[in-house]
Amino acid sequence: MATVKLKGLGRRQFGLTAPYGNLSSLSFALTTIASGAADNSDSTAAIGIGDVIDLGPLPEGMSLQDASIFVKTGMTATITGSLGFQYEDGVDDTTVPQDAAYFIAGATIATAGRYRANTGNLVVLPKPARLILTTAVAANAKVSDIKVIVSGELKGFR
Repeated sequence: MATVKLKGLGRRQFGLTAPYGNLSSLSFALTTIASGAADNSDSTAAIGIGDVIDLGPLPEGMSLQDASIFVKTGMTATITGSLGFQYEDGVDDTTVPQDAAYFIAGATIATAGRYRANTGNLVVLPKPARLILTTAVAANAKVSDIKVIVSGELKGFR
């Protein structure tokens, strides 16, 4: 019986120095002030229905594997949120289309708890993207504290 060894093991690993992989967890925080506006942002307006909140960057070459929203202090009652990504350049990609609800669709971010990824397939980002949270149902009018963690393997540039 022969042993067949595949060539190129680790070929898509970021840095090529860790044979056990390159799993990374990226953290993002969203807090709002008493008026309902996002703290530490470029807007003083309260977060409204259909607003897209840019939480931060997702690097090119990241294999998106999982995400969780941790709601410590919820937003105004009935608000829901969808977690996804859009490309920094605003141009869609045919192989990996941007998706505003790639990870989570319609989580109740008005209630404390943990919301785990419930949508999507495993994809590798072909170019730099932004993690986005899109709100629905109502506008926020209170203090809230939400953390998001995205996990995946950093495979590097294509």
